[in-house]
Amino acid sequence: MSSPVLSIRGLTTEFVTPAGVVKAVNDVSWDLYPGETLGVVGESGSGKSVTAMSILGLVPSPPGRVVAGEILFEDRDLRTMPARELRQLRGSRIGMVFQDPMTSLNPVLSVGRQIAEALLLHDRGLGRERARARTVELLALVGVPNPEGRYDQYPHEFSGGMRQRAMIAMAIANDPTVLIADEPTTALDVTIQAQVLEVLRAARDRTNAATVLITHDLGVIAEHADRVVVMYGGKVVEVADVRTVFAAPRHPYTLGLMTSLPRLDVELERLDPIPGSPPSLIDLPTGCSFHPRCRVSRGREVCRTQVPPLYDVGGGQQSACHFAEEVPAAMAEVSRAMGADPGSAGR
Repeated sequence: MSSPVLSIRGLTTEFVTPAGVVKAVNDVSWDLYPGETLGVVGESGSGKSVTAMSILGLVPSPPGRVVAGEILFEDRDLRTMPARELRQLRGSRIGMVFQDPMTSLNPVLSVGRQIAEALLLHDRGLGRERARARTVELLALVGVPNPEGRYDQYPHEFSGGMRQRAMIAMAIANDPTVLIADEPTTALDVTIQAQVLEVLRAARDRTNAATVLITHDLGVIAEHADRVVVMYGGKVVEVADVRTVFAAPRHPYTLGLMTSLPRLDVELERLDPIPGSPPSLIDLPTGCSFHPRCRVSRGREVCRTQVPPLYDVGGGQQSACHFAEEVPAAMAEVSRAMGADPGSAGR
């Protein structure tokens, strides 16, 4: 395998609040390789978006702060990079699609002008005329109808799907090496979601950018990701290629995510949701933070007292579970209780 284009090592990001210190990202490590799509999945509050904001140096300070770790982009640590260089990197070598385009786009500037500014900022010699022509090309590329006329329209004149397409156009304007898409289909109906994801796939193919796809939707992960990082309580709990994660998860949280969703390939008698609620990031449980909701732990002392490391379980798969070898049996047990074929999950 080639060298990673982006590596995170021991990333820890905290927010200081009146109630205490929120450990939003806690010792997170993963690699992104050239040309791949890395899916980052987990419930709301698991640390997915804060990880992305930490990479780009966009964590609001105060109250947020990156307190530890390395963010290596092409062997340079973004944490120690001068602010001016990091600003040049954002939007050129690393593109970002934010989850809420209505708040990410400036409401008093036309959409076309905002995309053109992203071009001019990183290529001073481009000129306004060429920047406009290039912007029209980008709008056409992402499927915005009548791109010439749309150039002068404002964000409120675009539908939600069109605004997200405009954000994708802005993110790929300078042919980035890395593209980060943070919940790119939030608040869109199912049909528009599929269209936006297809646009994102085409944009990735055009630029050959390595992509980080952040989502809570396992269906999106199954269709668009090559590898998967599962996060819970600010930590990485499982890493594997996408087929392995769905066929043979090795962390109880990953299993819980899968069994709590309806499926079309088999007829289920009932769903099996994860019991309880996500933990407070101010006061995490001792030991494994998932143990109060875990079907494998069953109150074992080691789960309540010792934090499990993220370790290799074979085949390139990693799990942060003291009893990862018991998860396949738990998967079969849950499948039988739900009235499904235990081996059908990976089909």
